[in-house]
Amino acid sequence: MILKRNIELAVEVQQEQLIAKSEIIDRDFSQNFKPTGLHIEVISGIRRCGKSTLMKQILHSRYQKTAYFNFEDARVHGFEVTDFPKLDEVLGTGLDAYFFDEIQNVSSWEVFIRQLHERNEKVYLTGSNATLLSKELGTRLTGRHLRHELFPFSYPEFLRYKMLDNTAASFNLYLTKGGFPEYLDSENPEVLQNVLKDIVFRDIAIRYAIRNTDLLMDITLFLISNIGKEISYNTLRKNFAMGSANTVSDYLSWLVDTYLLFFLPRFSWSAKSIVVNPRKIYAIDNGLVNANTLSFSDDRGRLLENVVYMHLRSKYDNLFYFRANRECDFVVFEKKQCKFVVQVCESLTSDNLNREIEGLQEAMAFFSLEEGYILTLDQKDEISHKANKIHVIPVYQFIAM
Repeated sequence: MILKRNIELAVEVQQEQLIAKSEIIDRDFSQNFKPTGLHIEVISGIRRCGKSTLMKQILHSRYQKTAYFNFEDARVHGFEVTDFPKLDEVLGTGLDAYFFDEIQNVSSWEVFIRQLHERNEKVYLTGSNATLLSKELGTRLTGRHLRHELFPFSYPEFLRYKMLDNTAASFNLYLTKGGFPEYLDSENPEVLQNVLKDIVFRDIAIRYAIRNTDLLMDITLFLISNIGKEISYNTLRKNFAMGSANTVSDYLSWLVDTYLLFFLPRFSWSAKSIVVNPRKIYAIDNGLVNANTLSFSDDRGRLLENVVYMHLRSKYDNLFYFRANRECDFVVFEKKQCKFVVQVCESLTSDNLNREIEGLQEAMAFFSLEEGYILTLDQKDEISHKANKIHVIPVYQFIAM
């Protein structure tokens, strides 16, 4: 329970910070965003990716009288559902919209949000845990909300933020530094190391009462050190001498919920095969990977593949990799149909040309596609192969389209 006076003090300080408008660039999201009636707008994403700043930009650009409250404020540590009436009284009435940051920190928060919705109030929420938000929204606010995801800077956003042209040199910076705004300002790796620690220890270990935090961190570091590679529950269970594959499954689910990691399934028409086949690992951001693992300087191809995955993940919901005799890195589905297929490699050489083409060609034939893409660091070409056309494009041009 929180004293009303403490809530008032937190609101006053947060309001002062709110008045100072952020000078950060407009995100791609805000350029295309249009509020939908009285639906609750939910913005989820990893810690420190700019959710709060985006919310403030929306607040300043679209509304006059608003309420804003951040539940990660230390002054209201221990805030409970019974404290919401006090907060409601402090915030007042006659407002255009309510904005709440990291609301999933309060148990049963959805009760208060539903009350606001039933009062015909416009509400915006942010959160850094996808499942906690969706669970409560799904039980009490079904049909009343719209979900939006925010990631660290995309490559076009990175270019705007750094005021750079789209060149191979600019892309090389993005390839290693990633898109966390705070890190791009300071280039202090401790910023991204602390993001990882907060996720592992605060968002997962404390929330789910995990005692062996060293094991959880070891698994996390192992996974982000192996982006672009296949992994299975049983492999992890054996590597870390864990007793149950279910425990491994829980750990991976929680890491995905925080937006730290993503697992790409192998394509199959069989739902059962998709579940049991190994998945490939990708991470939210290359800068975070480089700040928390050994150098990837000898394997830039995997960093390149990770950038392409995150670009595709931000635009499409249904992604797979394909494997028969050879492998194709990405199969992109839209409206239940294969839209295009993509192969990624650092450079095409006489040594790997046939392998890369064969993997892509196999996927193209399987999905009856006449064209495909090979994305490289800086090569551009066009290859005609068995009556099909393969476009070789530098990644920095493909993801800036």
